[in-house]
Amino acid sequence: MDVTQAVRERFDGRAPEYDDSTMHRELAAAVAGFVSLDGVGSVLDAGTGTGLVLRALATRPEAEGVRLAGIDLSPGMLTVARAALPGAELVEGDATVLPFADRSFDVVTCTTALHLFPDADAALAEWVRVLRPGGRVVTATFVGFEPGKHHRHHGGGDGAQPAPVAPYPMHHDRFDSVARMAAFGAAAALRVLRHTTWTDGNDTVLLAELGR
Repeated sequence: MDVTQAVRERFDGRAPEYDDSTMHRELAAAVAGFVSLDGVGSVLDAGTGTGLVLRALATRPEAEGVRLAGIDLSPGMLTVARAALPGAELVEGDATVLPFADRSFDVVTCTTALHLFPDADAALAEWVRVLRPGGRVVTATFVGFEPGKHHRHHGGGDGAQPAPVAPYPMHHDRFDSVARMAAFGAAAALRVLRHTTWTDGNDTVLLAELGR
């Protein structure tokens, strides 16, 4: 199975109504609020989708003049993102092979996408490569994800029926606790600097900031 192609096709299909989900919008706002912009001049959003996190960041006064960039596999999702945030640098591509120079970003964010990467460790290594000294990674990952349960992120908009089982593997168990996120980051010499949880009453998400 070509996991990359399967993920691309699935999210292309979801692009037109992805932003209809209250969960997606509120989680993006929570992630954007969690990101510290103190001294930050550039942010890369990996697996940006429709750019919801970048769009939420752009509303913060501290983001004025900050370079906002995003990368995603899905051209359909990026079409929505470009229409909503024309000033951002939005690139179609693989988050494990970034088309950006070394030390070109202060923050890399990734919201509910890590579990989709066939090689999350390669993604993290790339994020570290493009981070400037003192840069940070901010992740949002599902806690207590149960296969078969209706999760709004996977199942579509609010009130939607549960979606069919995704046609590709998902790796929630690597990122579903602070301890596991710490172990993930340690492979790239990162540690969890701070963390919190967010919930809409249906999904619970761990927000973590990793750095050296």
